[in-house]
Amino acid sequence: MVRSLAGLFRLVRAGAYGPDPAGARIALAFTTAQAVRHPGRAHGYRNEVLSLRLAAAVGSCAVEPGALPPGALDDCVGATVADLLDHPLTPVRIAALDAYLAHARPHTPAHGARPHPLPAGDSLTRSRTRARAVVDLLPDPLPGPGGRPGPVLVVGVVNSLLERLRARGLAYLPCDLKGGTTEWGEPVLTDAAAHLDRCGAVLASGMTLGNGTFQDLLDHAAGTGKPLVMFAQTGSAVLPRFLGAGLTAVSAEPYPFFWLDGGPGTLHRYGDRA
Repeated sequence: MVRSLAGLFRLVRAGAYGPDPAGARIALAFTTAQAVRHPGRAHGYRNEVLSLRLAAAVGSCAVEPGALPPGALDDCVGATVADLLDHPLTPVRIAALDAYLAHARPHTPAHGARPHPLPAGDSLTRSRTRARAVVDLLPDPLPGPGGRPGPVLVVGVVNSLLERLRARGLAYLPCDLKGGTTEWGEPVLTDAAAHLDRCGAVLASGMTLGNGTFQDLLDHAAGTGKPLVMFAQTGSAVLPRFLGAGLTAVSAEPYPFFWLDGGPGTLHRYGDRA
């Protein structure tokens, strides 16, 4: 059982998941940038994602908009996965790991995935539909001291997820490195680790892989037994490897992401409630 991201890197380098990463070359590297403000919402946001293609698989890691050096794509094209697993940039390492595992362990029932359809629709409709699929991976009822569940620590604020938690009557602690406020004027916390003891469950973005905060969440969940559910565009093939080691469930969403077009799509859910 894999218990750390560092341990997973070691296993992949050793060929424990299949093809030798030294013989697997990245054919294509690209970035996807997005700016959005849904109708009826007071706030908008921007995303940027680095993606690497290995055979038919695409691995991705979100980055802060504009933070990726201009030469990063050139570094990746034609390089082996083994080379990129040691790249100095964390997003490159995560995207390479994700591409390799998406190739070696694709999102199929044979590897534990359960397809969940995402119908066609406008951006807000699809965001809300995805939010329901993600939030409903949380146990019902949530465990908590004295029979009363603690709030859900939401790491990586997505207003549609908060809206779904509110609809389920679940209290939450919104947390995001960017800070700010939620759609309902609630202050957004910036240090997830400082609030782990307050929560009864954690709902976190795969972006935690890229910013180095994932391991704290995994260790806390493993040590306390609290539910940890991940929603992953970053590292969608990486995170399922931690099921049973503190991770409860994953909503995996490989490229192309739901916000890229209005057509039907598929989420791949892992865990007992998938």
